[in-house]
Amino acid sequence: MKQILIVEDDRNLNRGLYLALKNQEFQIVSCFDLKSARQQLACGVTDLVLLDINLPDGSGLQLLREIKTANKPIAVILLTANDTEMDVVLGLEHGADDYVTKPFSVAILRARVKAQLRRSITSESKAVIIDSYHFDFEHMTFLKGDTPVELSKTEQKLLRLLVENQGLTLSRTLLLERIWTDGADYVDENALSVAVKRLRDKLDAAQYIKTVYGIGYMWVVI
Repeated sequence: MKQILIVEDDRNLNRGLYLALKNQEFQIVSCFDLKSARQQLACGVTDLVLLDINLPDGSGLQLLREIKTANKPIAVILLTANDTEMDVVLGLEHGADDYVTKPFSVAILRARVKAQLRRSITSESKAVIIDSYHFDFEHMTFLKGDTPVELSKTEQKLLRLLVENQGLTLSRTLLLERIWTDGADYVDENALSVAVKRLRDKLDAAQYIKTVYGIGYMWVVI
């Protein structure tokens, strides 16, 4: 699940953005100033920032510079009433990935957010290392220690969803929709239980892949 950080001091607009973007794909966090935004970014789980330039405790461009010089790549869409050519150029020169001026279409903003998140996924390394596990989704190689583990396409999709959302409970409904994209409505829910059991057994990952009874599954951060 991707996390979107909204940094906007207009509380009505911030709330509107939250409601417009909130769904099962995104976790939305709202901040109203630079201080709280920096505290949230320090947690290291943000994937995209919707950033206003004019904030009560400083310029969003300063935060933009900080984000773009950090180790983890985070997409930033500037959200501002400043619509002069110089504002656009300045924002892009500071590293902004996109620039949206107020007022704006919520549908267009949502599309741009999804586009940036897709771009960040493809640009990131597909290798995930967790303790003795090494998962390379690009080359479809999966290791437990030095031992290769053969995973089916379904198990690969399930594993990727779990490890990309470590510490978060993913509902059975979400997993069904994301794994069986051709028609989750026609998939027996027992298929998910079987896939989880097989993945857990193949990886010997009972301590990592936990069942959250009545809700779904989680890759536990140990």
